[in-house]
Amino acid sequence: MQLFDRWQNTIQSFGVDQLAAKQAFTILVEAYSSCDRHYHTLKHIHHVLNTIDTLQAYAKNLAAVQLAAWFHDVVYDTQAKDNEERSADYACHLLSSLGIFHSDITKISSLIINTKYHQAAADDHDSQILLDADLAILAADPIQYQEYAQAIRTEYAWVSETEYIAGRRQVLERFLQRQRIYFTPLMFDVAEQFARSNLQAEIQILLNNGLG
Repeated sequence: MQLFDRWQNTIQSFGVDQLAAKQAFTILVEAYSSCDRHYHTLKHIHHVLNTIDTLQAYAKNLAAVQLAAWFHDVVYDTQAKDNEERSADYACHLLSSLGIFHSDITKISSLIINTKYHQAAADDHDSQILLDADLAILAADPIQYQEYAQAIRTEYAWVSETEYIAGRRQVLERFLQRQRIYFTPLMFDVAEQFARSNLQAEIQILLNNGLG
């Protein structure tokens, strides 16, 4: 399914006017198409939505999870530390203008905020789905994973090699130290070991680069 069709299907479940929905889609496309984005693009959103499809049996509020996916990286500045909060605010303003109920917006905002530290409560299945979908790339085949890692490096091109290696290694090791990277049973079963292998491989590459 094309991204516009996905957007229309999701947003119409909230009773939003088609023209207003199309205008909102255009705004989102523009945000995700800025020239400083190399990984956090519409391709990432498409991948996240596809993974949510796979995990939808676990969802309590599937439409809210899907909308949160659309907005979770809408603000992305590698030199800022409040992207998730700003993305949630962005979602609140845009969704309010579309006439979506406050209770739904609050739910969507909470889902977005949870992507900051990638933590979800044991009974928060909707957050677990979104977080697993957001991190699904970690379990990609090694070539795709390398492309992802390079795209992240490009987004942080302003960071020196030494600083990037130290910071990136810290992020990767934090995930490896978790008892489990993925929350949903399906992702844990089929993706956990692939993700851990990819993370360990990238750390080794970073270490090798640091010696160069």
